[in-house]
Amino acid sequence: MKDGIINIYKEADYTSHDVIARMRGILKTRKLGHTGTLDPNAVGVLPVCIGRATKACDMLTDRSKVYEAILRLGVTTDTEDMSGEVLSENPVDVTEEQVIEAVHHFRGDYEQVPPMYSAIWVEGRRLYELAREGKVIERKPRPVTIYELDILKIELPLVHIRISCSKGTYIRSLCRDIGDRLGCGGCMEHLTRVRVGEFLIENAITLSQLEELMEEDRVDEFIKPTDHLFLEYPKVKVSNKSEHALLTNGNPLAARRLRIDDKHRVDGQWLRLYDLDDNFIALYIYDTEKRRVKPLKMFWNN
Repeated sequence: MKDGIINIYKEADYTSHDVIARMRGILKTRKLGHTGTLDPNAVGVLPVCIGRATKACDMLTDRSKVYEAILRLGVTTDTEDMSGEVLSENPVDVTEEQVIEAVHHFRGDYEQVPPMYSAIWVEGRRLYELAREGKVIERKPRPVTIYELDILKIELPLVHIRISCSKGTYIRSLCRDIGDRLGCGGCMEHLTRVRVGEFLIENAITLSQLEELMEEDRVDEFIKPTDHLFLEYPKVKVSNKSEHALLTNGNPLAARRLRIDDKHRVDGQWLRLYDLDDNFIALYIYDTEKRRVKPLKMFWNN
């Protein structure tokens, strides 16, 4: 099996860790890593890295994500979704115009208070651990960005929305905040992640489909190579054995010996470095002052 990334469709009632555990059994490998958790009740895109590609897991968590969610107005819960204990139920006496204004208000940057039921560390403990003990503590708002926020359908008390957002955004908390702005409260009824970076829901496969592909020896057809994640960065290939040896050992390389376009000789420019056999070895970064490239992340070890 080759290294790379496979686009998994996470089904409901699985945690992201459950998915990894099942995949280890299916693929007969332990070197797997997911690229950002989804709540157990949520479904959708969960890119999973295999082999050397696991070194890219932290980079994938920074990719923009797109969700489709159902907001239920008039209900608040301790988890901020319908799986939790109901804290309040209120009449939903709002117009569609008021809903549109409230939803669109959250486009752009805003300070979001994360939910108690989250994996954020506070004084050495996860927030959800404290929540399960019945404790509620003050959480500091965190900056998030909602790049796009559109209403797909309004069927009060339900509002179907589509969200493109930055890393660290909690859709449950966005639903809570929209409900608070409308004065009736709200929580998330359902969540589907439809995109992570370039990985789309229509191309995702379920764990059952993965099992079938494994039996047919076809899994490699669905694994994207590691460098697929970084195609926006220029490709640079070494041209001799000396450069090849330096590259594969993670050493800096003199820029004058590499074929790098002048437009890419910019301080901080990321580059994809390949060996003589055209294997993707590492991400390097251009250093203008020293006129060289130096390793940012190695993906290949001899």
